[in-house]
Amino acid sequence: MRQILLFVLMLGAACVAAGLYGAVHNQITFSVGPEYFHRLKFAQFRIPADLNPRIGAALVGWRASWWMGLVAGLPLAALAAFGGGGRRAGRLFGEAMVIVIASAAAGAALSFGLACLAANPGIAREIVAIRGLDDPVGFLRAGAMHDGSYLGAGLGLLIALVRMTLHLRNMNKAGGQ
Repeated sequence: MRQILLFVLMLGAACVAAGLYGAVHNQITFSVGPEYFHRLKFAQFRIPADLNPRIGAALVGWRASWWMGLVAGLPLAALAAFGGGGRRAGRLFGEAMVIVIASAAAGAALSFGLACLAANPGIAREIVAIRGLDDPVGFLRAGAMHDGSYLGAGLGLLIALVRMTLHLRNMNKAGGQ
């Protein structure tokens, strides 16, 4: 019963962590490309036009990201709670979530850097399907940051799963130390 409760708590924590990451991440991407939100994301997530755009960006981030906590949290929480982690299960899970979130942030930063190197106004106008943007470069950079964040989180999840599996295997070989 304790393991099930621990699993549920970890899963909830993963959803909250992912949602908060999305809200904070969107504050940065809003600074990079506000048109990405005004012309795409606010309508996509039905954010009222009269809402402060920073709050709107945070809401978009929460809504777009909390479910990634389920995606990452399910395997990580299951492995930590039921994989023989014992009293260290919470710490193992927390470390794994830090890896996923740090990888998501690194993916966003790398994508932003690549977009800064590659995107000029002419290229951005050709790539972005929405016409009439005032800042197609900012739009493209913000979009790249979003995509890079998801890719980074996916890579971080794989790294965290391998790390946790190896740690649990070594712990179980050593008699649960």
